[in-house]
Amino acid sequence: MVLNMQITKENNVWIMLGAACIIFHIWLIFSGLVPSLVARPMHMALALPWIFIFPAQNFQQRMFGTGLTIIGILCCLYIALNEGPLSDQYGFISGWHQLLISCALLGITIEMARRAIGWPLPSIAILFLLYGLFGDYIPGEFGHAGIPINSFLGTLIITEGGLWGKLTGVSVSIVAIFVIFGAVLNAGEAGKGFMNIAVAAAGRLKGGGAKVSVLASALFGSISGSASANVASTGMVTLPAMEKLGYPKRVAAAVEAVASTGGQIMPPLMGAGAFVMVELTGIPYEHIILAALLPAILYFWTVWVGVNQYAEKYDLKPYSEDMQPSRNVIIKTTLFFLVPFSILLVFMFIGFTPQYAAALAILSAALLLLIGLDFKFDWQRAKSRFSDAALFSGRQVAMIASIILCASLIVGVLGITGLGIKITSSIISIAGDNLWPALLLTAIACIVLGMEVPTTAAYVICVSVAGPALIDLGLEPLIVHLFIFWFALLSTITPPVCGGVFIAASMVNENWLKVAASAMVLGLGLYIVPLAMVMHPSLIQLSSTPFLSLMTGLQLALGLLLLGKGLIGKKWSVIRIGYIISALVIIFVFDLASLVSPN
Repeated sequence: MVLNMQITKENNVWIMLGAACIIFHIWLIFSGLVPSLVARPMHMALALPWIFIFPAQNFQQRMFGTGLTIIGILCCLYIALNEGPLSDQYGFISGWHQLLISCALLGITIEMARRAIGWPLPSIAILFLLYGLFGDYIPGEFGHAGIPINSFLGTLIITEGGLWGKLTGVSVSIVAIFVIFGAVLNAGEAGKGFMNIAVAAAGRLKGGGAKVSVLASALFGSISGSASANVASTGMVTLPAMEKLGYPKRVAAAVEAVASTGGQIMPPLMGAGAFVMVELTGIPYEHIILAALLPAILYFWTVWVGVNQYAEKYDLKPYSEDMQPSRNVIIKTTLFFLVPFSILLVFMFIGFTPQYAAALAILSAALLLLIGLDFKFDWQRAKSRFSDAALFSGRQVAMIASIILCASLIVGVLGITGLGIKITSSIISIAGDNLWPALLLTAIACIVLGMEVPTTAAYVICVSVAGPALIDLGLEPLIVHLFIFWFALLSTITPPVCGGVFIAASMVNENWLKVAASAMVLGLGLYIVPLAMVMHPSLIQLSSTPFLSLMTGLQLALGLLLLGKGLIGKKWSVIRIGYIISALVIIFVFDLASLVSPN
């Protein structure tokens, strides 16, 4: 009994911490302008206990984690409470206490990322920090003139040029609020709405089990912002359903991994990727999501075509009657989902900021947690839902904050040392001022880096170092950002490190290599569509030339249809080879937009 009381009390502490995280981030939105050197350190302070204490397995780990948490919180509070005087130091730390605080924050940030996602990203951050400190000893163009340590650490720690930079600002004001939105939605009936909408739309079709996975993952993935989280959540429902219908395990797992990956490129939220692009490019939000819409539809069209081909090959069954929710349940759960989602979209498109619209949507979703499908108030049920939302929000915000804070150090060093400009010059030099070799180098860098770090971090790092080179070679900035964002996603389904595939394969007890092989075929759009954006710029110009964009989209849809038919079938034939050749010509050679353009 005592043990149970201790567990309950401890759980209540984490629920309160999660609630504090939610309240803080919503308060930031409604409170007006809060200085960056206040909001961003407090964002880190709220994340620390979840990374260092929450996962502790024994007393020793708990004590060590508590110590790091206390040190980190004190350092963050120092920055927040002294925001005014620190701003007057113009990025130059003074005194031993500030030197120690700077070193402590750097060490804790790297350790946070290590505990959240392992060594790859922290290792890259350490290498960049070492370059900033000792790069003046490197001969040739990749060396730098030397930076005084007080200036180097000061820029990283007491200004908005490093740890508290623009990327961390995105985490504080946008990513965190949408993570909270997703957590509140999924805590109640709205979370079931995603699945029920998908079941109603595709459950009765041939291969319906797989098509439900595609639609549900597209809807949920746009909000979740993580392919792995998407696989783990929607996969808990879709994978057992596909197994029950007799789908081959490798096909079921591949469909879930590929569909969940696509959620991050699906407007209107793109897993918060759209808002990161807004901050990095200055392009209005509505232009970005309109530009991303047709490519995302083409991606899911490719997956849909692949599912159809597999349905013919393996005679994949639709959902049976007993697996489908009643019309009454579908309508009710859809309403629980549509109310907050409609509030989000309406307020965004009438001119409010995305974070303000999301905050209003969160409040509406929170009110809906008070009732169930019976439309009756149940305090115990509501309490359980609010607890789930608080716990999930605290964990997810902390994990994403750990990643973004570490990536911010890398971006900060690139800016301080000028390394980004040097890498850009090298890419242009190696490519010989030719666009396609530069694109190939960038794509390889995105895939390699994406194997080691999460999509958002890989995208930000790659676009910081390779983006300017591609822009200098004549590509529009938005095409560059979308191209890099898409290729940063490839690692979720591409061996040797394919997180989405690993999770889906483990959920159905299948060999991950077999799943990866099917996933790469199903997810072919992830490899093809970014290249098509470069070949056919009109594809992303839906806001300015809608007719040309739609014509280009139809052309590419036909090419991807033929490609899917050629790559997936029962046995190889001359017809299948003809499909593949025709598809490549339609996608990469033919240009319908140029024929119908009035110019």
